[in-house]
This record gives sequence, C-alpha cells and structure tokens, in this order.
Amino acid sequence: MKNEGIEGTERFVSPERGRGLRALRHFSVGELLFSCPAYSYVLTVNERGAHCEHCFTRREDLFKCGKCKQAYYCNVECQRGDWPMHKLECMAMCAYGENWCPSETVRLVARIIMKQRVTTERTLSEKVLLLKEFESHLDKMDSEKDEIVQADIAALHHFYSKHISDLPDEQTLIELFAQVNCNGFTIEDEELSHLGSAVFPDVALMNHSCSPNVIVTYKGTAAEVRAVQEINPGEEIFNSYIDLLYPTEDRKERLLESYFFTCQCTECTTKSKDKAKMEIRKLSLPPEPEEIQSMVRYAKNIIEEFRRAKHYKNILHIFPSELLEMCELSQEKMGAIFGDTNVYMLHMMYQAMGVCLYMQDWDGAMSYGEKIVQPYSVHYPAYSLNVASMYLKLGRLYLGLERKTQGVKALKKALAIMEVAHGKEHHYVAEVKREIEEQK
Repeated sequence: MKNEGIEGTERFVSPERGRGLRALRHFSVGELLFSCPAYSYVLTVNERGAHCEHCFTRREDLFKCGKCKQAYYCNVECQRGDWPMHKLECMAMCAYGENWCPSETVRLVARIIMKQRVTTERTLSEKVLLLKEFESHLDKMDSEKDEIVQADIAALHHFYSKHISDLPDEQTLIELFAQVNCNGFTIEDEELSHLGSAVFPDVALMNHSCSPNVIVTYKGTAAEVRAVQEINPGEEIFNSYIDLLYPTEDRKERLLESYFFTCQCTECTTKSKDKAKMEIRKLSLPPEPEEIQSMVRYAKNIIEEFRRAKHYKNILHIFPSELLEMCELSQEKMGAIFGDTNVYMLHMMYQAMGVCLYMQDWDGAMSYGEKIVQPYSVHYPAYSLNVASMYLKLGRLYLGLERKTQGVKALKKALAIMEVAHGKEHHYVAEVKREIEEQK
C-alpha cells in the first residue's frame, strides 16, 4: 500500500522532539483518532490457555495446537491465521520441550524477522511510520543494555537458528533488538494484566508527554488511540510512555534510561503535582531534607528490586508470604516519614495488593485497594487506566465479598473512565456493564 496517512492527522517535525504526529482537525474527549493493527505480536506464555494465540480473545473453550500442545485457539480460522507466525515456534517447542524458554522480546523479534521476509510493501500498521524507521539509539546504549541485547541475540540463535534459515548478521540484529526495546508496546487487559508484546509503528510515532492528550488501549491485537483532552487543529498529539504516578525527577530518570531523552513537558516544568505525590507525614518534629532524600533512595531501591524481578510470577508462586512481608516491612519503614498518600507508599501497597490477590486473601486485597484508589484519582491524569483498573478490581472484590452497593458504585466509576479510554463499544466496557446489570 502507498503512504496514505492517518485521516485527521499528519506526520511533522516536532520542535526539539524530532518527528511527531499532529492534529489537522478538532478531536473531542473520548473520540477515536485511529486504530493500528499490530505489525507483529506475541502472547505472553503466562496467558496460554486463557487467551487465543491469534486474536487474544479471552475464553474458556479454547483448543490446543495438535503438534506443540502449548498454543491455544478459538477455532480453526484463528489457528490458520496464526500458523505463518506460530509454525517457527511450534517446531522449536517440539524440539526443545520443557527447555524451550526464549524471552518475550526474543520471540517478538523472531516473528518480526519472519514478517519482514514475506512483506515487501508498506503495511496497514505503517501508514505514517515504517518499522525500519524506528530509532535504535545505539550510540546511547550503556554496557548493561548492550549485555542484554547480546544475551537476546544468543538466545535467538540458540532457539531459532535451526528453524529460521540465514538469520540477519550481528549488527542488523543489534539494531533490531534496540529498535524493539525503544518502540515496543505491552498489550494489557482491562485490569492492566500483561497479555503480550507487540510493535505498532504508527502508534510509536507519537511523542511523549507527562500530561498526554491521548491514551492507547487494545482491542484484541490492535491498538486504539483516543483523545483524553480536547485536541485542536495544529496541536501535537502526545501519548505517555511511562507510568505517570511518580514525581518529576523519577519520571525524568525513567525516560532518560529507557528512551534516551529529557522530558520538557508542562508537567515536568511546573512540577504541579510533586508536593502531593511526595506527601510527608505530619510530625511534631519535621524530618530533615537529608532524611527525606535517604528515604526516597530506599524507596527507589525497593521499587527497582521488584522491577528487576523478571520472573516475578515464579517468585510469587514460591514465596508469596515472604513477598507480602517485604511489602509490609517497607511500608512500615517508609511510613515513619512518608504520608499514606505518598506515591512510594502507594507503590508498595499496590504490590502487597497483588500478592493478596494471588494468595486469595480477598479482605487483605480489598483493604489495600481502598487505601490506594482515592490517591490514585488525585495523582494520575483524568481518564487514567490505572485508576479505572483499581476501581474495577475493587468493585469485583466487593461483589465477591457480597458487598453489592459498594461493588456497583466502584464498577460505575471504572466504567465512566473506560467508556472514554476504551470507547463505548469495547467488549471490556460491555463486560463491566453486564456485571453491573447482574446486580439489579
């Protein structure tokens, strides 16, 4: 296909940001700007059996691939549709058995290589940006990132070289992995559980802001971009690349580390929410600045431990009570200085809530959710998926604990956000409406 562009928008050179996307007409809050099918995608291993490998539909009556017996599908049509991509994994999984364990990034890159071999023209995912135009930032990679890429390349050769003839040369692979690391997306469900990884070239064209005017949600394996602020003709369209809970300096560090730029958006310039996000406990003797900084460093170290736990679900499976104790001890220590609505306290409460959910401690999970949801509503931008997912989790917990009135109230609050972020016709919205209707 030719470069047809995205209706109502245009690619342009964004001041101090390189290329970007801007509006050619007015977009109202909740309006769909565009939908982008994934150029390539992969379902995460942990969701196998719960979601269709091809369309990501969540259902209970999936049937498995007859060869590898690890991939699941809605029907024969989905299996056939996925076969061009699944066949290289199917053969490898049969060959390696339980020893088949490439990372999600390696699996995604393998699929991209296969897609590039059979696709010669611009795809529907590349109306304004080609995948080969992705920034790689190779000149900015440190030794740690370089080691990760080298390990991924080694894994690609180990698991796929027998099944993909003539893999690209080393330099090409280094650049491809770097491009995917900088431009890849994680597909999530309505409660922000990780479903898989994908590349959406047109979505990747949008630049970042900590006060974004659009939000990206997913319908199956397609990304949908909707306005969460009024957007006027000539205005740049901004997405958010990161979790916006944290204060300015944290966000800047994360963006520089992962995306190699220093954010200069309005929120980073004014730091308007930092004071509320960094609430300090009211004490008779206020803590010294050095004590606060020391506690911030402690909090960041704890957060980094969780972030680096790549096999978190396995750790959770083996040591749930120890993880919960770690969360509680960190809250106790930080609580000597930080207020309950401090974002570092909220982070550990969120981790603790996740462990409680895993342990089926519904009362414990509900207790943490009740402490989290209101501060989230203050710290996050309007129509935040983080706020919606928290109300959704709380609502479902309330209903499970037979607290009908509170459950319906929480679900309605989630629904109000989801109808803007996901669109009124999304199947997640229909599911929540059905849950509310069942309580009447």
